[in-house]
Amino acid sequence: MIRAVIVMNTQGKPRLTKFYDYMPAEKQQELIRRVFGVLCSRAENVSNFNTRLVYKHYATLYFVFIFDSSENELAMLDLIQVFVETLDKCFKNVCELDIVFNYSKVKYRPTLFSILLHNDHKSFAMLEPVMLHAILDEIIFGGQVLETSSTEVMKAVEEISRVGDSLEYYHTRP
Repeated sequence: MIRAVIVMNTQGKPRLTKFYDYMPAEKQQELIRRVFGVLCSRAENVSNFNTRLVYKHYATLYFVFIFDSSENELAMLDLIQVFVETLDKCFKNVCELDIVFNYSKVKYRPTLFSILLHNDHKSFAMLEPVMLHAILDEIIFGGQVLETSSTEVMKAVEEISRVGDSLEYYHTRP
């Protein structure tokens, strides 16, 4: 099971975090600091170092997946690649500035699974976390891998956007 996904810059500032196990905020911050400390002390050509953490370094960003022994390291590296490819398709060569400045511009569109699970369309229409989390939720949900094709993830995100737009239209009609 995937325990967490962290995207941080080369100075250790987290740009995206998603924890799939409950962890108090203090523990999350401590984990992020410890991960960054380990990443900084690694050689540039090393891309993974144990069965619990795998990362890839793209330009000024580290994409880190923390997982348990039931997951394969190479599969996690491939999943990082899928996530980055999908972000590239959304933002045209994603960079740290895209993550920072586009973080809250796009409304979150819930996965169809989460709509069915909660059966409450109005509460989701009020949420605005971000497209980054929506993309990540299409790839990983509840710590389990859902999709490994960036093309399929993009189709799902576009469909969610269409459903969200129609729900928004429905809720704004007099």
